[in-house]
Amino acid sequence: MRGEDHLPGVPGEVALLVHRFLTDYARNPVNMLVLVLVPVVFVIVAAGSMADAAKLLGGAGGPAVETATAGWAAGFLAGIAMFFQISAARAADRRLVSAGLAPMRLVAARLGTGLVLGALVAAAALLALAARTGIGDLDRAIAGTLMFAVIYLAIGALVGAVVRNPVNGTVLILFIWILDVFFGPAVGSPDRIETRWFPTHFVTLWMVDIPSRHGGRIGDLGWALVWMFAALIVSTAVITATVGVSRRSRRRPTAGSGWGQFSAGLRMGLRDYRRNPVLWVLLVVVPIVFIVLAKAMTAQESGVFSLVEGGRTVMQVFWLPDVHAGTMTPIAISSLAALAGLFVGLDARAGDRRLTLAGFPFPLLLAVRVSMIGIASGLVTVSSLMITATVFDARQWGVYGGGNLLMAVTYGLLGFCLGPIFGRVGGVFIAFLVPFLDIGIGQSPMLRPEPATWAHGLPGYGAMRVLLDGGLTARFDEVGSLLAALVWVLALTALAGWLFHRAPATPARPRLGM
Repeated sequence: MRGEDHLPGVPGEVALLVHRFLTDYARNPVNMLVLVLVPVVFVIVAAGSMADAAKLLGGAGGPAVETATAGWAAGFLAGIAMFFQISAARAADRRLVSAGLAPMRLVAARLGTGLVLGALVAAAALLALAARTGIGDLDRAIAGTLMFAVIYLAIGALVGAVVRNPVNGTVLILFIWILDVFFGPAVGSPDRIETRWFPTHFVTLWMVDIPSRHGGRIGDLGWALVWMFAALIVSTAVITATVGVSRRSRRRPTAGSGWGQFSAGLRMGLRDYRRNPVLWVLLVVVPIVFIVLAKAMTAQESGVFSLVEGGRTVMQVFWLPDVHAGTMTPIAISSLAALAGLFVGLDARAGDRRLTLAGFPFPLLLAVRVSMIGIASGLVTVSSLMITATVFDARQWGVYGGGNLLMAVTYGLLGFCLGPIFGRVGGVFIAFLVPFLDIGIGQSPMLRPEPATWAHGLPGYGAMRVLLDGGLTARFDEVGSLLAALVWVLALTALAGWLFHRAPATPARPRLGM
């Protein structure tokens, strides 16, 4: 921005800042593509499966869930986009305030930018809903989807203001969203007292026209508006209070050669993990939400699974509350591993360029990053399996654990590859969307006895068949699936090495959202 564009007191200053922020955001075409494409894919592809899943969890199911998917998609994407708007521009915003810009104007400009982005994703989600099922009550659908977007814009802004680490911030928003969606009134029961405090509880009930009967005189719409305005007020106050607060961190490369250089690089990465207490909390909390609560909410009924026994494909009947937790574990693992791999690559990019220019051998540097992905995958797998063991009894724990580890490594490498292609905003969206569609929809035995035909070519197919064989049968028969999973690991490792090698040798000018 030129000096005359941001002098305090210039009329229309906030509008000008919003225009500049949006222009900077739109310079990366991936950002705009993902903001439109992901709601479309989520609503069109996942709405039917989400409705089926709601029936298993005691929710409304049917049109109510399909209508709510528009709000869910808009909310999640708006929250993540706003998180990176706030966190990625922290240093630039401090400079603007130091130059004399009133903090409240800067906060208003950031929130205004988020509102435009929220309106964009809401429009895309509503268009997708109209194309898929039609919209029965247009006014409620539009207002509800916009309220979802605004509430999650506030959540994203709040997380961006208080959480500096992008992994923590992203997973924290994902964690809030998962609680809100999968245990909210559309998928779960609308009468649970515990869920009445979720951010979009009343928005969802009003949007899908299911009266809560516990909204009091103010009603469901009134409480939805209270949530929306309260969230905006709190996030505005937090953002204003944190403007100008900064921390500086320095990293010093360690000289050496061979094993010394490799071990030094690995120690630096592990030190970052050790200094990140929020990561350790998330490694426990996220699996609990995915696994333990899923078991508690599963409908009391049986399901048919397609498995391989003695070299033959057989259909076996299982009591769903006994096996649902075991099938949710790979969803938790793949989501966490993909986000961890994404940020292993993105956070170290600038430092890796400097190390390369300083003579650090490329093969050793790549080995350090791949090893970090392996360690992150192991941590994610162990923490999830420790939770799973309390609610699920695998028939072959070694095979089941190995399949989950394969899943973690696969998605950790995939996340690592997404960073150079899509950047931060696009990478987070894709890192969330692919495991959700792959493991949660395409491979899930809770939705259909056999994986969908289109899911056979996805990264999680082989690992999912291995872990199901280990979890639900007495002997290992999925040799072909194991080989398919290893092929994916090798292919993604090769792709990661190629993308890592072709990264520019000098740092590029950072952009918002990247």
